[in-house]
Amino acid sequence: MFLLRRKTQNQQENDSSYQDAKPEVANEGETGKVSRANFHDKLGRTVLIMRPGMQNTASPENNIKHLVYLMENAILHLPEGQEQMSWLLDFTGFSLSTNISVKTARDIIYILQNHYPERLGIAFLYNPPRIFHAFFKAVRYFMDPKTAQKVKFVYPNNKDSEELMKSLFDMENLPSEFGGKASLKYDHEEFSRLMTEDDVRTAKFWGLDEKLFHTKNVLSGAEVAPEAVAV
Repeated sequence: MFLLRRKTQNQQENDSSYQDAKPEVANEGETGKVSRANFHDKLGRTVLIMRPGMQNTASPENNIKHLVYLMENAILHLPEGQEQMSWLLDFTGFSLSTNISVKTARDIIYILQNHYPERLGIAFLYNPPRIFHAFFKAVRYFMDPKTAQKVKFVYPNNKDSEELMKSLFDMENLPSEFGGKASLKYDHEEFSRLMTEDDVRTAKFWGLDEKLFHTKNVLSGAEVAPEAVAV
């Protein structure tokens, strides 16, 4: 069972409590709609791959908890001297039925900007369909201008997009879904195993009983929205 550290409003230091993850969000990661890539960008930033077309649940709360868990995990894998992550969004299979609501997007933006300030280095939206543009126009209203500048729309067979991707990614590692040469394969069982190992690592770092982390549940989140964790 994956756990996330919770920081209460009155806590000012990194000695906050942990809460058990709810079983009902254990299936959020089954389709690989959000996962940590096995490569970093050229600046050493951890890469999160997001595939909104792979949406498999209808719970806004659990979707957010799942994303927050993976952002915490991305932070855990940042090299020394690097504090930001990169996002890659693949819109294959995207439709209005798989899209999150404006309210959920607003909540994600709030968490990112208020609890993870400056953690996002850049976000590439690869080949988004036209129907997404209207949605983005609505949610951009909630973005801080500095955050909005980090969002880049990139397209296949576009020279500027290709040069931008090449400037930040090794094309041999970058999945073909983003114009690279690698294959994007998601093995939920293997990814869950890696996440469990990271949870044990986190438990040791914070001096917790690592037995709490040995369980069959996969890719869940915290009982409450967690504050940022400096790792």
